[in-house]
Amino acid sequence: MCGLLASANLVGSATAWAHPHSFIDLNTTFVAENQRLTGLKMVWTMDEITSADLLYDAENAQADSEIWKKLAAEVMANVLGQHYFTEVYRDEKPVKYINLPSEYNLSRKGHQAVLEFVLPFAEPQPLTGKPFVISTYDPSYFVDMAYPDGAALNLSESMKENCKVTLYTPAPNATLQTYALSLDKSDAPPEDMELGQQFAQRVTLQCQ
Repeated sequence: MCGLLASANLVGSATAWAHPHSFIDLNTTFVAENQRLTGLKMVWTMDEITSADLLYDAENAQADSEIWKKLAAEVMANVLGQHYFTEVYRDEKPVKYINLPSEYNLSRKGHQAVLEFVLPFAEPQPLTGKPFVISTYDPSYFVDMAYPDGAALNLSESMKENCKVTLYTPAPNATLQTYALSLDKSDAPPEDMELGQQFAQRVTLQCQ
């Protein structure tokens, strides 16, 4: 299993039986400096069931306590183990990034756990030119990682005048959807099937 909860063990074991087993709402801000894209600031909000074990472990600990810091480090390490579950391409070539966030934080929002981090590019990329194409997904589709809508994609102030971001949500055929729903908690789709990729949204950033 290569899912966020299955092998990466992001927040313990999910209790839902349908596939996918858990859900994460994504929010991304594009970070730029000197007309270059330097990275992505991501906010991942986990569903209540997924969050339950994590929040139970934290109990009533203060946000800046050692318990929260330890949990944040464990969750972030698991995310890094899967390369942020994120692919960035430009001109059909992968954009390399540093496998260590420049900052990260884990917090509570009601009954939901929220992971925030900055994914830094290995080298700043010129804003103008070919578009950037970004996808964030769990390959096994054990976790449904998705943007609720286009409002969850944000441009930094320096980018708003000359850049446009679009969100494409695929519509897998009924056969594939039925197959995904048929998997229970103990099932894992074949790795070469890349089930999650077939459900993955695609974000495009184009700057003039």
